[in-house]
Amino acid sequence: MTPDPGDLDRIVRAALEEDLRYGPDVTTAAVIPPGTRSVADVVARQPGTLAGLPVVAAVLDVACPAATFTPQARDGDRVAAADVVARVEGPLAEILTAERTLLNFLTHLSGIATATRAWVDAIDGTGAFVRDTRKTVPGLRVLEKYAVRCGGGVNHRMGLGDAALIKDNHIAAAGGITAAFHAVLAAAPGVVVEVECDTLDQVGEALAAGAALILLDNMSLDQMRSAVAIARAYPAAKLEASGGLRLENAREVAGAGVHYLSVGALTHSSPALDLALDVSLSAHRGRRYANCPSCHGLPSTHPHHGCGQAQRPLSMRGPTGTLATSASEG
Repeated sequence: MTPDPGDLDRIVRAALEEDLRYGPDVTTAAVIPPGTRSVADVVARQPGTLAGLPVVAAVLDVACPAATFTPQARDGDRVAAADVVARVEGPLAEILTAERTLLNFLTHLSGIATATRAWVDAIDGTGAFVRDTRKTVPGLRVLEKYAVRCGGGVNHRMGLGDAALIKDNHIAAAGGITAAFHAVLAAAPGVVVEVECDTLDQVGEALAAGAALILLDNMSLDQMRSAVAIARAYPAAKLEASGGLRLENAREVAGAGVHYLSVGALTHSSPALDLALDVSLSAHRGRRYANCPSCHGLPSTHPHHGCGQAQRPLSMRGPTGTLATSASEG
C-alpha cells in the first residue's frame, strides 16, 4: 500500500518550502536559460532496496508539473550500482530546483528499505517477521513505515490510537499488569493490546489476563525461549522480541520461537542509500549556446562567451556529458 496522496502532498510541500522560503533558486536562475529542457536519470550509486518513487513523483508534481516522470524500477526492487531507477524529462531549471528535495526523500527511504531487507533476509525461513517502531523522524512516519514495508518488514502501530501498548509506566500507574490490561479493554474495546514484559513472571500474568500480544523487553535468549514455552498454553498469543537486537544474532532470536523482531533502528539509524540525479547536457548545450558566436551565436559580450567558460558554472559533474548530485552533495 502506497502512502496516502494527501499525506504525500503535505509532506512534499513542507519539504520544498524549506528550500524556497528565502526565495527562488538563485543559482539555477543565473545559470540555466528560460525554456531549457533536459532529461535526467536517477541512478543508484550502490546496491540496495528501492523505496520512495511515489514521493519523487509527488515532488515533481508540485515543483515541476511540466515534467514527465518515468520509473524504471519499482519500490521494493533490489537495485545494483549504476542502475537507472527513474527518468525525468522537462524544464531543466525546475528539475534542478526539485533535485535535492526528491533525492533527500529517495535516499532516506531507500536506506530504510535496504536496512529492513537485510534483517528480513537474515531471518528468512524462520517464520518470524521484522517490525518497526514509533521511533521515526517527526513528520515522516507514514513514509518511513512505507519504506519498511518496501523492504519486506511489517508495521507496528502507526500512532497511539490504532493499537495499545502497555509499558512499564502504565503498569506502575495502574498498580499491575492485570489492572492496566483490563483498564485498556474497558476504555478501548476492540483495540489490539500489547503488553511489555521485563520478566517471565510478567509474561505469565499478561497471558493469564488475556493478552494476545506480548513484547519481551531486553530479554536474553534463554528468557525468550522460556517465554515461548510459557505461551504454548495460549495458542493465540504472539511474542515480540525487543531491545538489544543485532543483525548478527537476528536469526538466533527468531529461532527462539518469537513471532516478531522489533527493530527501532530501521527508522532512526539507517544510513541513506546513495542515489544521484544525472542530467544530460546535450539538450542544455544546444539551447544554452544557440546564439553564441563561437557556440552558435550568443553576443561576444555575454559573460559566458565560449563553450569552456559557459560550462564552468555547472560544477557538480558526473560522467562525461552529465551533471551529477549524489546524496552527500548540496
